[in-house]
Amino acid sequence: MNDNRQYPTMTEYFYNRLNYGRARLWAFRRWDSVILTLLILWAIRTIWTWGMDNQRRTTIIVVTPTHKRPERLADMTRFSQTLAHIKNLHWIVIEDGTSKVEAVERILIRSGLPYTYFTATTEQGFPKRGWTHRNVALRYIRKNYRDYRRGAVIYFADDDNSYDIRLFNDYIRNVKKIGIWAVGLVGSALVEAPHVSNGTITSWDVVYAPKRAFATDMAGFAINIDLVLQFPNAEFNRACTKKVPESCFLEQFNITKEGCEAFGYDDDPKDILVWHTKTKNGGTRGERHGYVVE
Repeated sequence: MNDNRQYPTMTEYFYNRLNYGRARLWAFRRWDSVILTLLILWAIRTIWTWGMDNQRRTTIIVVTPTHKRPERLADMTRFSQTLAHIKNLHWIVIEDGTSKVEAVERILIRSGLPYTYFTATTEQGFPKRGWTHRNVALRYIRKNYRDYRRGAVIYFADDDNSYDIRLFNDYIRNVKKIGIWAVGLVGSALVEAPHVSNGTITSWDVVYAPKRAFATDMAGFAINIDLVLQFPNAEFNRACTKKVPESCFLEQFNITKEGCEAFGYDDDPKDILVWHTKTKNGGTRGERHGYVVE
């Protein structure tokens, strides 16, 4: 039986295999290019989205009056390492005096946070409890944030309290007008908090002066910058020296307790995210031995 089929020569066989291999390689390179292009596009989109989210993220402005005392550097170290975990935060620290303290500024630098550090002395006729210093900070904010296009919330945070990171991310950053929450160990009270019914603050669960318009601690509220700019004269003014400072300050924004936002009242469990711990000096003595202490 005759076989009329044409068989390729050895040269033709290898030539065909070579062309087949080239086609496979070209197809692989084509898909490789497609995959690489998709990866580049994904990376660009991810970076762009991160940048936009970062731009839209509300800035938290933390205002901290501070003064020289033996336990201050310990308090500032602890507080700075809490704040270092918070994104988009501007820390304003006001030194009580006429000159900055190098040890404090080193703590601020190590925190890696954007910060502003300046000095102020207590205005005559005002209490020596940070009133003037908070007012100076409010004036600084009104001057430097008046054209700020991103949202911002202002929080007065003493350096010797204890703060949970969730306070900043879950509460403060979400304040639209005035936000209020529980504070632990305020004065003689185990906890002071707004009393909330159906999402509205109706009264105050506090020990001291429950009839105040705003019966909250300095650590128990934050205020949106829009209100601070809308009411340019609101501060811890001279009239407040005869009243409770927190309530006197908040009353100047023409908002009732019912118009404020309550946080944490419906959490389960109802954790306290800020504690009025107030570090106390048990009595220090002895030499410095070359170490940086106050």
